[in-house]
Amino acid sequence: MKKFVCSVSAIALAALFSNPASSQDNGTVSKAVGGYSFEDAAKEAPGTKDFHSADGHLTFAIVTHTAGNGFFDPVYVGATVAGNMIGAKILLLGSESPTDDPAREIEILNQIIQDPTIDGLIMTTPQAGAYDDIVKAAYKNGIPVATTNSFDGGIHDRLGISHTGQDASAAAIAGAALAKCLMDNGVEKGSIIFPSDTAMGNIEVNNRVTAAYNATVGALKAAGKLDNFKVDAGPESVGVPADMNDPVNSIIGLIEQRGDVVGAFAGNNVFTPALVKAIAQLKMGGKICSYGFDLGPAQQEGMKSGDLTGALGQQPFLQGFWPVMQLYLQIDRGISAANLDTRAQLVTKDSVGNVGKRFEN
Repeated sequence: MKKFVCSVSAIALAALFSNPASSQDNGTVSKAVGGYSFEDAAKEAPGTKDFHSADGHLTFAIVTHTAGNGFFDPVYVGATVAGNMIGAKILLLGSESPTDDPAREIEILNQIIQDPTIDGLIMTTPQAGAYDDIVKAAYKNGIPVATTNSFDGGIHDRLGISHTGQDASAAAIAGAALAKCLMDNGVEKGSIIFPSDTAMGNIEVNNRVTAAYNATVGALKAAGKLDNFKVDAGPESVGVPADMNDPVNSIIGLIEQRGDVVGAFAGNNVFTPALVKAIAQLKMGGKICSYGFDLGPAQQEGMKSGDLTGALGQQPFLQGFWPVMQLYLQIDRGISAANLDTRAQLVTKDSVGNVGKRFEN
């Protein structure tokens, strides 16, 4: 019996592999057994993309709290790519200031939510509690909302609004790396600074600084070396006060005043490029374990030159792409809000060559 079964199995296998029609279909892998049609299953239902919008097609607006420092460029790229995929028009708007300007963003938002051609709104929310009226007015005008990048956990209808962005707690990756850098280089004492400007009111940046600070302190304490260092993240551990309007000179001043700075962390695309420039001007590249946020051109060049030890990327391309797709799914398919954590990727001199000039990660 065993011989018979084996013989039948051998014949069956021989037949399968000797019959091109059974394994291939017009040069491709065969369709599933039973004649199941993937093509039919993948057809969109009649009426899909029939959105009954004011001008006959989808128009989404994405509004950001800054547009002048380059960080949001790949966000706009991602939103545009997604819009092209679904046939939606994407309006790219935001403050042209290189620093956070939520007041200007809110001005733009108040205009956008009155535009009858807008079918969906994507916005950043750097200031907690500042966007509730925007959401309420958008809803009143039938405009669904998605948030991206900065997260306001208490915004009106938070559970009904999708968010795409990086959890600020991921900054702990850089804090731990900073402590490791010090220990790997045999640094036994000195000051570690976390320059920031709480006047920006950006809760996301504040949370990043706190997460990095806690991780640095935790790693040094675990190694029994914490008492040798002055780890300073300012009042409430949200940053040593620095001027966002003159960040380079602010950081230079901090380093010169302390006189013994051996480590630094900056929490956004305003202070990280400034940290790079400050270290370069002071000719302290390689003497300070320096980490920051985002992977713009300044950060990439800083890592290559040795003026920045590492930086965290948060996939800004995805922060533009996914909110557009989420609004599409919400409008067309009735799918409720789905959050997406873009996490953080630590890039150093050894890996910065893989990032690319468009820094879309």
